Amino acid sequence: MTRKPTPEDRFSFGLWTVGWTGRDQFGEASRPALDPWEYAARLAELGAWGVTFHDDDVVPFGSPDATREQILSTFKQATEDAGLTIEMVTTNTFSHPVFKDGALTSNDRSVRRFALRKVLRNVDLAAELGAQTFVMWGGRDGAEYDGAKDVNAALDRYREGIDAVAGYVKDQGYGLRIALEPKPNEPRGDILLPTVGHALAFIAQLDNGDIVGLNPETGHEQMAGLNYTHALAQALWSGKLFHIDLNGQRSIKFDQDLVFGHGDLLSAFFTVDLLENGFPGGGPRYTGPRHFDYKPSRTEGLSGVWESAAANMETYLLLAEKARAYRADPEVQAALEAAGVLELAEPTLAAGESVADLLADRTAFEDFDADAAAAREYGFVRLNQLALAHLVG
Repeated sequence: MTRKPTPEDRFSFGLWTVGWTGRDQFGEASRPALDPWEYAARLAELGAWGVTFHDDDVVPFGSPDATREQILSTFKQATEDAGLTIEMVTTNTFSHPVFKDGALTSNDRSVRRFALRKVLRNVDLAAELGAQTFVMWGGRDGAEYDGAKDVNAALDRYREGIDAVAGYVKDQGYGLRIALEPKPNEPRGDILLPTVGHALAFIAQLDNGDIVGLNPETGHEQMAGLNYTHALAQALWSGKLFHIDLNGQRSIKFDQDLVFGHGDLLSAFFTVDLLENGFPGGGPRYTGPRHFDYKPSRTEGLSGVWESAAANMETYLLLAEKARAYRADPEVQAALEAAGVLELAEPTLAAGESVADLLADRTAFEDFDADAAAAREYGFVRLNQLALAHLVG
């Protein structure tokens, strides 16, 4: 029996997850919509620690200031009463038709200015609510037709917008970090900054990139046929893994947002292994929230919403327990050693060794027996089978 989740696990949910009514491109809502604050107590009862939201998840788009303040006050009080932390806030710059050609990269300058104001307004809100992370997903910042977008200019405008937001965070003295969320496509045919690698290259071009990192999502990387665990690893290696979105995805198709682990289970196992146990040879560790960005199937009623929310946490805890056993297994440790996984942490050049020293070392090349080295067996299949045995055994 898996233990019940507690706030110490730092599990958090986007309000748009449990609050999704099941409306999609082909069908109307299959569940009733509740007021935003009605989700807080139930999430806390299930063992969640935190909650996140887009501005429009809580306050309807275009609401008067007085209405906005009243709604936010009610929502904040509900989260406090439930003991939930508002750990991340983000801005919806994709639902309203005004953003049909993007937000920070729209061809219409007036839309870009409106989008930037909308984002800055919610940076203030995030700071006011004590959030630590401000996620930015440019879901409409892209194109369907190559000739419709000057990509050079679009990236200039994207950089201008992100730098403006990050500079504002610094000027206001907010303790916020910005996390960009890559996605390859949907709703646009092609979205700018489609993967973790693209986003890391983009951040390197920012003037205020020191407070800009990443919020990689399982399904978004897997939609592009990429390895989510590797994406997290590179973001960690780069010092840019500020936040994560966990869900399930089954191969290259639309963004499914399944319960975490209900897609590629072996990948989910190694994701949890990395998050909980770190790199085998040591290195940076992720210490942030375990955030779920999934959607309860539209086949479920409200009871199914809560069952699916609990399933995310249960799956994570099950995988964490198995990952700890996997790492502690002496047979696994021996297999890691035999496979050279631990050897990889040893620098190729010895301490103090120069390239000139390497060139002078005949054992490294002239006298190196490539045929003998090629005969080495690494045992990767056995190592993976041990992981599978821990996963399903």
